[in-house]
Amino acid sequence: MPRVIDRKQFSPIIQEYANYKIAIQNRSIRTVSEYLFDLRTFFRYLLAEDRGIDPLSDAFEEIDVSVVDVPYLSKIRQDQIMSFLYYTTGDRDNDWAARARKLSAIKDMYKFLVVTKNLIEENPAINIESPKPKRSLPKYLTIEESLQLLGTIRNDEKSPYRMRNYCIVTLFLNCGMRLNELCGINLTDLDPELRSLRVLGKGNKERIVYLNDACQAAIRNYLPSRLDPSTHGAETQKALFLSNRGQRISDKDVQHMVQKYLQAAGLGSKHYSVHKLRHTAATLMYQSGNVDIRTLKDILGHEQLNTTQIYTHVSNEGMARAMDQNPLSHVRIDKHETDPENESSEEQA
Repeated sequence: MPRVIDRKQFSPIIQEYANYKIAIQNRSIRTVSEYLFDLRTFFRYLLAEDRGIDPLSDAFEEIDVSVVDVPYLSKIRQDQIMSFLYYTTGDRDNDWAARARKLSAIKDMYKFLVVTKNLIEENPAINIESPKPKRSLPKYLTIEESLQLLGTIRNDEKSPYRMRNYCIVTLFLNCGMRLNELCGINLTDLDPELRSLRVLGKGNKERIVYLNDACQAAIRNYLPSRLDPSTHGAETQKALFLSNRGQRISDKDVQHMVQKYLQAAGLGSKHYSVHKLRHTAATLMYQSGNVDIRTLKDILGHEQLNTTQIYTHVSNEGMARAMDQNPLSHVRIDKHETDPENESSEEQA
């Protein structure tokens, strides 16, 4: 299950901010919880600075943030926010994405206080630049590695959850859905003929994911054990994928399962992860399936096309072929033309 924060630990104005995000902006509880987790860390840092508490100590995690109200937030300066970002970089080892998310949460909260509620005159975070993303090619499994992973799961006959695990990885590799999207699938989200399913993506936006033959077969093979009334009272659960305890499978359950089979398939040393399976689906569809980039954008549930364009990179094999097709690729100097001995003998002659 996605982690959800108790909003009562915050001051009334922050609770109102959270309610505004959910009720007015229609953001999901999961998204708002992530904002609040980041704001709580920010508030604790501010209070720790005020009280001389080491931000790396256990006491930091116990700081009560309910005292952070409008008068307190109105006194925060830009340099304090920047100091917090330095702290998340050096002491918390946050990557650019985590820092950008924290700054986004701070900016959004102040926008609510300044623009929506008119409780504060200025937004101290408005002119702070967001950390720039590290541009790198997506890491993905090759077709051979994907088959190796699926084969390892299929051959694990000792596991009572083999069909479930095979189905999960098949959906990842074919549909390119996100981890939380897969864990959130309900039985009622499935088309009766298994031609498609409905997922709830980022920003609480629903989309239809169409199922190919491999996905349909994997789901059909899994459903009989999923619907068995003797299995942890499974008939009372609405989730498509259940954990070993008969509850909706969690993000961590899936991550652990995937890592276990990656290791068993001999792929553990390549630092693959659940998210890399999403990259794999997208890359294979674009490179091997000739899927249009705009269609791929809709399949992956991306908001912006430039997010999808990372998958338009040319494969290594394609680059090698392109180099060989250069008309100058076979023009070279022969060894005897540069041999010093040949040169000296020619001069003597």
